Amino acid sequence: MAGNATTRFDNVSLLSVASTLPSRVTTSDEIENRLAAALSRLRLPSGLLQRVAGVLERRNWAVGESSDEATVATGRRALEEAAVDPADVGLLINTSVTRKHLEPSVAVRLHHGLGLPSSAINFDVANACLGFVSGMSLAANMIESGQIRYAIVVNGEDADEIQDNTIRRLLRNDVGRDGFMSEFASLTLGSGSAAAVLGRTDEHPDGHRILGGVTRAATQFHELCVGSVDGMFTDAKALLKGGLDLVVSAWKEASLEWDWSSMDHYITHQVSSVHTNAIVKAAKLDRARVPVTFPKYGNVGPASIPITLVEEKPSLEKGHRVLLMGVGSGLNTAMMELAW
Repeated sequence: MAGNATTRFDNVSLLSVASTLPSRVTTSDEIENRLAAALSRLRLPSGLLQRVAGVLERRNWAVGESSDEATVATGRRALEEAAVDPADVGLLINTSVTRKHLEPSVAVRLHHGLGLPSSAINFDVANACLGFVSGMSLAANMIESGQIRYAIVVNGEDADEIQDNTIRRLLRNDVGRDGFMSEFASLTLGSGSAAAVLGRTDEHPDGHRILGGVTRAATQFHELCVGSVDGMFTDAKALLKGGLDLVVSAWKEASLEWDWSSMDHYITHQVSSVHTNAIVKAAKLDRARVPVTFPKYGNVGPASIPITLVEEKPSLEKGHRVLLMGVGSGLNTAMMELAW
């Protein structure tokens, strides 16, 4: 096969998934009101975020809230829902894009906050918006190999700083239309946290089996979306085309071993209405089976997939087939099947 990796798991299950959303709601109208001077100067119409991206609002951490504290609380709740003692956890993987400093890892603070034992391996995994799925795959491999019994994969995102910096820069008189649109994606970002607990299927027959999946890379596009807390700069048109080509290639390649044409639920990374509609069309998905959360939460980075999975849980039934799928800057794509 031409792809990077196709993986199958025989004895790994998702035991729980939980999320926490900030209490502060920021509407797209509020953001555009802050950008009113720039929109007027550049003769750009109002309502761009709603009309072009389909993002009506997003969440931001309020005073007294933080992504790290929320992630610890989410992790505790996920462990409780899985009925797993923190002392039995052998691995914590933090998959956040957000980080306050380069070192130490974000994982060490979360490891401490969750009260995990000193024997629990902990580290960060960075893979843009695919980080959570990458973390799940890595944890599943370590469980399958027998190295650990339980793993917790966590994520916490804070979009405040990058959005404030972006708005401040877009209000400068030297920013033209092209510059404005190159940073448009930053305005769709939202905040939130998520956690998932994985364990052995033979010890948890009521868990949701992780069957495996496929990954594929198109790293020639590594400069199409480059971001930091200072700002995120995107060639949206080229990024969409490159991402769609990558998804279609991976999808066709996976069809040699997997049949994902009639899943019960497709949990996609949440970016915008444009991206969602394009992926639905390219992969010929049933639109009714693709839930969306970006209208009210925006793009929450790696937390988007688990947050959407949590939102979809009331409609999930035993035996349902669920496909987690997304594209991350770089470009990378990943698809992972769950048997609910």
